Amino acid sequence: MLDRNGREIDYLRISVTDRCNLRCKYCMPDGIQSLSMSEILTYEEMCTIAETAAELGIRHIKLTGGEPLVRRGLISFVKKLKAVSGIEAVTMTTNGILLEKELPALIDAGLDAVNISLDTMNPEKYREITGTDGLDTVLSAIKAAGCLSKTELLGPDGFVQNAARPALRVKINAVSLDLGEDNLRALLDIARNMPVDVRFIEMMPIGFGKNFPAISHRALLEKLKAMYPGLQKDERRHGYGPAVYYAIPGYQGSVGLISAIHGKFCDTCNRVRLTSQGYLKTCLCYNDGADLRAILRAGLPETEMRAALLESMREAIFRKPDAHCFDKPAQITENAGMNAIGG
Repeated sequence: MLDRNGREIDYLRISVTDRCNLRCKYCMPDGIQSLSMSEILTYEEMCTIAETAAELGIRHIKLTGGEPLVRRGLISFVKKLKAVSGIEAVTMTTNGILLEKELPALIDAGLDAVNISLDTMNPEKYREITGTDGLDTVLSAIKAAGCLSKTELLGPDGFVQNAARPALRVKINAVSLDLGEDNLRALLDIARNMPVDVRFIEMMPIGFGKNFPAISHRALLEKLKAMYPGLQKDERRHGYGPAVYYAIPGYQGSVGLISAIHGKFCDTCNRVRLTSQGYLKTCLCYNDGADLRAILRAGLPETEMRAALLESMREAIFRKPDAHCFDKPAQITENAGMNAIGG
């Protein structure tokens, strides 16, 4: 559906949990106050919301957390979402710690793409950022996933075309921390050796992220151009989000920049977010949205409940804010951490 600014909203991010098995210092360094499962939406409730979202024009669903793979039953949930009429793609963002073991089942369930969070290739720096020694585990998962991302299965637009076995689209998400040129080269070597895109994401001034200065992607792009003189714009479609992509000669994957702060893309924003507690958020910056859990658990007859859900979602999406205000921190009304919002 279209919001009041004429933007087509076709992308829903669903946070299946606010729990995580890492303690990244810009997200949840001290852990979280655990919620009871009764406060978290059931998968059945999330499916009902997904079905309603599809009626409103949502076509792409991204599963997030916390860390989605720490919640039991995720594989079956992926399969159910893939069966929802109107949903064209189900993808996931993960820190990679539990990914390799679950890859075969995720592929069988129909997962279309996976984004793996990785900020550094340095073991000591990884431990400092995440609080764990899991770098080798994540790199092994990336290699396993990368082997399922075969470029020969993809058409010129970057999507699978008439393949007997669908290719898994794989991307690396790195927060743009100032970790030096060597770290940039090490991360981008993943794209050299495998058909995997490496994307850099500006730090959001949300939760603990407020304490970390955002590195300008204008400066980062200039650094990349100096490091890779043949860098050129990659106009192929790589997914459903706002990343701008560049190709490096001789590299199998591309480099992407998601520049929410220094490359504001609100005029083309196509997404809304569902928190694990059932709140539909229409912008990271604000509290605006709708409490869908209240409707799901109000005890209404099925027909009335679905009608109320549809109307509440329609109204919230239509009222989606014009733009975020990350450049004006005093106007930010969202106080929750990214793990609670849906990262």
